[in-house]
Amino acid sequence: MLPKIIQGGMGVAISDWKLAKAVSQLGQMGVVSGTGLSRILISRLMDGDAQGHIRRALSQFPFQEAAKEILEKYFVPNGKPVDEPYKLASMYSLHPPKFLDELTAAANFVEVWLAKEGHSGLIGVNLLEKVQMPTLASLYGAMLAGVDYVLMGAGIPTQIAGILDKLSTHQAVNYRIDVIGADKDDSYKLNFDPRQIFSDLIETIKLKRPKFLPIISSVVLAQALIKRSEGAIDGFVIEGATAGGHNAPPRGAVKMNERGEPIYGEKDEVDLEKMKQLGLPFWLAGGYGHPDQVKKAIEAGAAGVQVGTAFALCNESGMEPELKQALVQKAVLGEADVFTDAKISPTGFPFKVARMGGTLSEKEVYEERSRICDLGFLRVAFKKENGALGYRCSAEPVDDFVAKGGQVEDTVGRSCLCNNLLATAGFPQIRKSGYLEKPLLTTGDDVLNIGKFVPRGAASYSAEDVINYLLSSFHLDSPKTATA
Repeated sequence: MLPKIIQGGMGVAISDWKLAKAVSQLGQMGVVSGTGLSRILISRLMDGDAQGHIRRALSQFPFQEAAKEILEKYFVPNGKPVDEPYKLASMYSLHPPKFLDELTAAANFVEVWLAKEGHSGLIGVNLLEKVQMPTLASLYGAMLAGVDYVLMGAGIPTQIAGILDKLSTHQAVNYRIDVIGADKDDSYKLNFDPRQIFSDLIETIKLKRPKFLPIISSVVLAQALIKRSEGAIDGFVIEGATAGGHNAPPRGAVKMNERGEPIYGEKDEVDLEKMKQLGLPFWLAGGYGHPDQVKKAIEAGAAGVQVGTAFALCNESGMEPELKQALVQKAVLGEADVFTDAKISPTGFPFKVARMGGTLSEKEVYEERSRICDLGFLRVAFKKENGALGYRCSAEPVDDFVAKGGQVEDTVGRSCLCNNLLATAGFPQIRKSGYLEKPLLTTGDDVLNIGKFVPRGAASYSAEDVINYLLSSFHLDSPKTATA
């Protein structure tokens, strides 16, 4: 049975295993974010893994040699000193070291395994097409833990469905990487062979092929994916411009409003009648945090809706508690402000930013930070004059970016989402100078309506409050917990 509610897969670690598990146990689809999980795993281990969740999950990882190496390298009993920085893994490149693939696969395994532990509900993993190089190891690790769905947006993921087919039987796979300046005859592929990375004994492990849901913004894109996909697509999530995180750019010539936000118009509205004709289930996302909207979506032919913002601020989400509480309070008071920033993301996609004191949404806080690129999840590959590959990010130091062939105007207003969003999840890096990385909050426009989820007399709300409210138009009984 298809879920009516898909919980949004918000990174970095906002949609963590605790949130996804809570939603799944309530009969809907919980989703973990797969973005940046290698760094999240390192951080949790270095913080001491006080409740033992990470070590318990790693003890179930099929490849214990890799698990033991990860623990030996990163686990700190009782946690690291607060003024000690988190260790860093290598940045991904076209030829990643074996350990980086092991770490990435293990991190995704841990997140999905914990989300699925002890119940039979649905769990998905959300990845970004724009973050290409960790994708193969991320998918394999999630599949080792039995992930039910893979959701992917921020691009046109034509390769993923075919890769899922092959990984389900432990076959070697490759992933064509976007390379700036590549010639039409060039082909740059990232390779991933489970047998070489892990063990020839993988044949004893039975994997299921998860269902694949691309996140799209138009019927045209849905049609193109059906035509060009290298494997079966199982449905779509149609995400509008009011959703949090990255938004698809407006179709046609881009115009800005008086605040400097891109303006979306009729061309950006999706024809649901045409979507129904494609014959695949679809869910609507972006501003569907009200029971009437859920009901209308289903009456219009959707299987249900995807909701992010309401879950991002609930008790179970991975957002740093003080930030969460502050934003909920602003929302309840009607003071929340969300800005669609066309420049801040190195991806070039518009990115929703919630204005909040002490975060990178403030000009003075943004200008205080010295640029550094030490995680590299949003780096892009480019072809050098000698034919070799280089890697750059428009949020790295300006001189470095320009020296690598980038244009200085592409650096204006860019922010290091890698470090910013890790800080939002409570894992800020501390620099040698003593500077502590600051957070950046992203929510959808629906944050203005968060107050409806907060029970009378309370200052916070749960995932169950969200689901009960969203499904109240269907006069359903209280959500039932999925059991093993």
